[in-house]
Amino acid sequence: MLSARADTILKSIIAEYITKGTPVSSQTITNEYELGVSPATIRNEMMRLEQEGYIMRPYPSAGSVPSDKGYRHYVDSLTDVGLPQAEQVLIDHLFHQIEGELEQWLSLAAAVIAKSAQNIAVVTKPKPAGCQFKHVELVALQDALALLILVMHGARVKQQLVTFDRPVTQGELAAIANKLNDNYADLDRSQISTKDVILSTDEKLATNCLLKMMRAEDEQDNDEPYLDGWHFMLNQPEFANSRHRLALMELIEHRKLMRAIIPPGSTSCGVQVTIGRENKTEVIQEYTVVTSQYGLRDEAVGTIGVVGPTRMHYDRVISTVDYLSSVLSTLVAELYGRKPARPDRYARE
Repeated sequence: MLSARADTILKSIIAEYITKGTPVSSQTITNEYELGVSPATIRNEMMRLEQEGYIMRPYPSAGSVPSDKGYRHYVDSLTDVGLPQAEQVLIDHLFHQIEGELEQWLSLAAAVIAKSAQNIAVVTKPKPAGCQFKHVELVALQDALALLILVMHGARVKQQLVTFDRPVTQGELAAIANKLNDNYADLDRSQISTKDVILSTDEKLATNCLLKMMRAEDEQDNDEPYLDGWHFMLNQPEFANSRHRLALMELIEHRKLMRAIIPPGSTSCGVQVTIGRENKTEVIQEYTVVTSQYGLRDEAVGTIGVVGPTRMHYDRVISTVDYLSSVLSTLVAELYGRKPARPDRYARE
């Protein structure tokens, strides 16, 4: 827990570094920020912040830059994050000029957020939040081998071979299928996983198989996301290192970006901020990812977000992502004839 003085100095370092992009010296904090303490006190506090991992120095004689831990403290302390009213009005006007065209809405959202964040913006099309079990059949093929046919809502059908630990008859397979159909109708895989039902060894095997099939269906990504803002991010000094650029470009080219920035099966509400090494995918551990889901939770859900260096204007990016997700939720709800469910404004990880 930082003292009030250390917190103020840390925020001053972060504000200075975000604005100028160069390591911050104690002299700069003394000269540029009226903190009401002596230069020696500022130096001592900066030494303590470095020891505790909130800031670091690129090399011994350099000034300080925020660490992932420092940025996390800064982001978690943000309050009253919101887009100015004038910008909200402008965004509303832009969207209502193309009312009724989903593809144009998503393209416009990517362009607006990229310009505001000065980084890469990514927007996915809304799709069902998760497949739901409708019906299963088991067909005997050989002694212990069967074909599992899984029917999900939305006319989605998948097939998978299942090998049991013993020979099973068609009558036994039908009994297994009937039990699963009675217990799992209209449930998603999370609900099936947590359902309290007593299963035999064979029924557990069939359940595990259909859960894997449903997971694969949930994780399938058939649509390219809408991307904008490459030119903004490439102008950032952090990306003078071509290794960083190439790694991100490879993710996009191989259609793995969304899986890297959004864990499969994620259902988090509100704006999520993942900083540096908090990202599970190594390739994007030099980046901050700011995302929010939008749409109708039980019918059609998409994601809007920003990918950029950890040095970003967090309050502006969070407020823009938050407001754009709200706008898109409203528009998607209107398309479906529903009322949008407004998530929490900002959900910290």
